[in-house]
This record gives sequence, structure tokens and C-alpha cells, in this order.
Amino acid sequence: MTRIRVAVLPITNYLAGTDATVKIKDPQTGEIATDRETGEHLYTVTVMLMEEGRAEILKITVAQSGIPEGLKPGVMVRPVDLFATPWARIFNGNLSDGVAYRAARLDLVA
Repeated sequence: MTRIRVAVLPITNYLAGTDATVKIKDPQTGEIATDRETGEHLYTVTVMLMEEGRAEILKITVAQSGIPEGLKPGVMVRPVDLFATPWARIFNGNLSDGVAYRAARLDLVA
């Protein structure tokens, strides 16, 4: 799968929109998604990217150790080592596609 490094520019602001929530791998069994290398649980944080008068919502996956103390909705964060992975699949004969975002960690911005 192609991973694309996302530049995090100084003029770009990221605002946490949700608390970190556990990422579920299999909804039927409730199995929690884990990092393939470390085995850590994965979490998803919805973040608003704000830049040059526009805003976009990103769901960023982060390993448990990359979630900072004090992360809550409304707090400014900065993703570290942010990557985008385009994906597509056919489900029930319909094409679904999107971009998955993954960061090594989220840092709180003072």
C-alpha cells in the first residue's frame, strides 16, 4: 500500500474534535486493532485541520503511547510523522474509497 508523508506546516492548525477512542478491528467480535510492530492498541482521534480559511476533518489513528495526557476536544495538537494511505474496496457491489491517516503521536500545542 502506498503511504504518503503529509507535511505539517507551521501555518496549519489542528484542533482535537473528539477524545481518543479505541479503534475496533472486528465489530462482530469487538477485537481491538493493534499496531503490527509493537502490539499496542490503536486509537482514533477526530481532528480539524484549519489552514488558509478552510477546515477539513481528519480521523487520525495513533498508537496508545502516542496519545498525550490532557488530550480532549478543543485542544490544539500537532501530528508527528503524519502519513496518508489511500484505500478502496468493493462491498456489496459498491465501491468505497477514502484516505486513512496515521501519526506516530499527537503533541499538545501550548
